[in-house]
Amino acid sequence: MMPAHAQSAARHQSAKKVELGTGAAVDARGNFWIVTKEVEGADQYVVLQGSSDGGRTWTAPRRIQREPEAVSAEGENRPKLAFGPQGEMYITYTKPLAKPYTGEIRFIRSLDGGKTFTPPRTVHANRDLITHRFESMIVDGSGRIYIAWIDKRDLEAATARKEKYAGAAVYYAVSEDGGNSFKGDYKLADHSCECCRIALALQPDGRPAALWRHVFEPNVRDHAIAVLAPDGKASAPVRATFDDWRIDACPHHGPSLDYADDGTRHQVWFNMRGEEGGVYYAAVSPAGSMGEAVRLGSAQAAHGDVAVDGKNIAVAWKQFDGKGTAVLSRISSDGGLTWREQELARTAQGSDQPRLLKTPGGITLAWRTQQDGMRIVPVMPARLEKAEK
Repeated sequence: MMPAHAQSAARHQSAKKVELGTGAAVDARGNFWIVTKEVEGADQYVVLQGSSDGGRTWTAPRRIQREPEAVSAEGENRPKLAFGPQGEMYITYTKPLAKPYTGEIRFIRSLDGGKTFTPPRTVHANRDLITHRFESMIVDGSGRIYIAWIDKRDLEAATARKEKYAGAAVYYAVSEDGGNSFKGDYKLADHSCECCRIALALQPDGRPAALWRHVFEPNVRDHAIAVLAPDGKASAPVRATFDDWRIDACPHHGPSLDYADDGTRHQVWFNMRGEEGGVYYAAVSPAGSMGEAVRLGSAQAAHGDVAVDGKNIAVAWKQFDGKGTAVLSRISSDGGLTWREQELARTAQGSDQPRLLKTPGGITLAWRTQQDGMRIVPVMPARLEKAEK
């Protein structure tokens, strides 16, 4: 086992640029798992580590591919990790291709707790040399695997016809056999932002919803939401934020999403309002009524995340204060009636985006920093009714 403060620096010391993008998940027994990028000379790999003691120590990094291949591990486009209902381990990542801004979405699984892995496979049927990037993954209660990504096939087709096309598109694929095969490619929406992550969360009825930055006419980069379906018949996208940010560029700030048991939607996003950018949080009732958008932190706030566990709500974001970067949080234990803020962690060097995880013990922050490696910080204890079971 490797101490948490040493496990990051040891495997990245030879890399010219440290890419800190890390996927994190918790298995049914409460063990933490992370996937990230390892560089050895010109070779790149996705590596897996686990911790059974709350992040105090981690297993040595284990390469999950037999052969090296390019791996994206930036904050918005990092490897992902999820578990199936029987403990199946699913991993995705973007493989950059030779042409700039192009890529393939790759999928690997393990059915024996991370001891062995299948060879990587490309999820999407389309093999054009275009953008297939910024994937997100979620597994529903029936074990279906949904993978959504940003795709530029429609932009390329429109360009060939000498037609205008704003942004990119969101596509997704579904596996109903544990990753043996994928159905798709299903188009969720035209005109997404080109390089913001897609947020996926399960609604109380078990259906996955996607929240992404959309390009509304004439060039408004607010957010849209839709509910995915295993047969590709997703709901029509509807507008989810109303900041009216007009910019012909991508801000590299994707949203975050979670649901309460009663169907209330909790969302966090970055946008410009007037002359100043900021991170915002809002709750949306099951009927679709949006509450007040609350600004989080200062103008330096970035990359927010949200997690809901019963009446426990936690929002976290990173913020630079001139000396270092802190992860700050806004938490409520009564469903959003009252709130308090606190600092969760801090670093003086580079860092990944903060991730909030729901664990058997409550809501936890997973944050990788260049200085301290992977940090696991308890945020809120498990909700009372869960703890009593």
